[in-house]
Amino acid sequence: MESILKKALDNINKYSDIATAFFVVVIIGVIIIPIPSLFLDLLIVLNMALSVTILMLTLFTNSVLEFSTFPTLLLITTMFRLALNISATKLILSHGNAGRVIRAFGEIVTGNNYIVGAIIFIIIIIVQIVVVTNGASRVSEVTARFTLDAMPGKQMAIDADLNSGLIDEDTAKQRRLDLQREANFYGSMDGASKFVKGDAIAGILIALINFLGGILLFSVREGMSAMEALDVFGKLTIGAGLVSQIPSLLISVASGIIITRSENDLSFGESLSGELFNSYKVIGISAAVMAIIGLAPGFPTVPFMIIAIILGVAAYLLMENEKVEQERALRQMEAVREPAKEPEREEGIISFQVEPISLEIGYGLIGLTDEGSDNNLISHIMAVRRQCANEMGIILNPIRIRDNLQLDANEYVIKIKGNEVARGQIYVNKYMVIEPGGTDFEFDGISAKEPAFGLDALWIDESHKEKAELSGYTVVDPVVVLITHLKEIINRYSHELLGRQEVKQLLEGIKDKYNVVIDELIPDIMTLGEVQKVLQNLLRENIPINDLVTILETLADYGTMIKDTESLTEHVRQALRRTIVKPYLNEEGKLSVITIHPDLEELIGSNIQKSIEGSIPALQPNVITAIFDNIKQATEKLMLVGIPFVILASPKIRVAFRNLISFTFPHIPVLSLAEVPNEVEIEVLGMVEKV
Repeated sequence: MESILKKALDNINKYSDIATAFFVVVIIGVIIIPIPSLFLDLLIVLNMALSVTILMLTLFTNSVLEFSTFPTLLLITTMFRLALNISATKLILSHGNAGRVIRAFGEIVTGNNYIVGAIIFIIIIIVQIVVVTNGASRVSEVTARFTLDAMPGKQMAIDADLNSGLIDEDTAKQRRLDLQREANFYGSMDGASKFVKGDAIAGILIALINFLGGILLFSVREGMSAMEALDVFGKLTIGAGLVSQIPSLLISVASGIIITRSENDLSFGESLSGELFNSYKVIGISAAVMAIIGLAPGFPTVPFMIIAIILGVAAYLLMENEKVEQERALRQMEAVREPAKEPEREEGIISFQVEPISLEIGYGLIGLTDEGSDNNLISHIMAVRRQCANEMGIILNPIRIRDNLQLDANEYVIKIKGNEVARGQIYVNKYMVIEPGGTDFEFDGISAKEPAFGLDALWIDESHKEKAELSGYTVVDPVVVLITHLKEIINRYSHELLGRQEVKQLLEGIKDKYNVVIDELIPDIMTLGEVQKVLQNLLRENIPINDLVTILETLADYGTMIKDTESLTEHVRQALRRTIVKPYLNEEGKLSVITIHPDLEELIGSNIQKSIEGSIPALQPNVITAIFDNIKQATEKLMLVGIPFVILASPKIRVAFRNLISFTFPHIPVLSLAEVPNEVEIEVLGMVEKV
């Protein structure tokens, strides 16, 4: 039985779009095509059931987003009621009968007194139009306006949570989507509530047509007396009006409930019980007031005393429950304090770990973190994290921003794993001017060095900004100066920021599509730590790891034969040769290189020694000094004219030579001949010799 029911529900969900379209077409058909009274009875009962269901849904939903189709459903149910009203009018005016449901409502409500029935019908109309619909319409209008006004602030709050690491990218994306859906919902409700008001007015007009038209037609055509016509059509009119307006009233109440709800992740009943019965004092006072009124002369004692007793019992139960909660809270506090009295249990204290990367700023820079500003530091840091993911292929942990009163007002410090690696100074209300050539600056300002690349610069006032730009200077605002410095530090220390946890996240990100190579490689061929070391070696020389599949496949190919991570890195570099060479090609697609003299290559190759830090040539100090001087002479001219170049070495000595010069010339790339694709033309601009 359960399987049959589940299968039926699955089929309903599967074909729900077709069923909805069919239902809308049926509504149009009911308006045009006459239907028998029995079928009309069935549709009227369906309309009532649908209205009750919608009302219950609004009571049990925790958020408007759980019932985001309500505005559209409001239109469809309104059209359904109007279609039934029109069909009932056809039957009333043509046959003087509209089915058993309408007749039953008319007889039960009116009895033998048409005035009472008419008054009840009018009261329902007044309550719906004046009270419920007007109120719901006004609340929808105000809520829609305030929701739209609050959207920028809410979006910035989501961005701040994402940047601080409180939520991940997927959660932030979902929150933004929910925010947009919420704004669309209230905007739609602002217009949809007009449907209900129009439905109530149409109900009044249709009721008048049924009453006057039925009496007139059947008095003239059927020869019915005025009293007989009044008896028949009075009941039918009131019955038809009630079967239409009662569901309409339920829908109006549902719309009022859903737009006046406060977002607290609780259903209406849970919120009501938690707030209405929150204080036993309030309930107790209400019980006392009811008892006093019941004992006053002239008032009926019994009903007041019954309510007073019920409220008194509720107040007593709430008071006892509050005592129990207080005792439980006291016990929890004592349990928390107890370990502090026992020094031998100090090993349970939580240790605080340093962050992978953090930014500390002086008090004068705190304004840059204002989320209300379009050019705030937090949004720029988020962009840096995305840029690092796209360009370098690394997952960058959230960058913590803290104020540090020990710093100067305009100073900032960048820390990697709690240790200072860079420091700079910016001025919030000034702009940095970087000279394009060797000429002196033409402006007055504060002399400085551009922190990321060490270029001569000047901080100028905003009034000189336009003139500086027209003069050909590069003008940068303070936030961009800081962010550029931060990104340069991230590039420089990216290998230190890539831990095992980050590598695991990278692998999980591609596992759905490339699970075969991951399962083959880890842990049978290499451990996660060994893969991490290879990736760190690549990042140490500014090679992006966003082609992770090629890296893993290369490691799987050579990992069974080679266990040395340095050698494995060289094989990976050769597989990534196009990626490695691309940044150093000139406009003509050529690779400018400085080669190494064969004698020097032979000398380095015969003196390579392995260490924990990697391969390094064991040469005499005077030989190393001569090599460094030679490199400086060969590269100085190229750097001045801005020509991109690399030092080209044989695969045998590339790693050792790179390790030798890395501290003195950290920004000069060293490539091996095996890392240059065959189609790339090589242009030799110099040679490194040992003397």
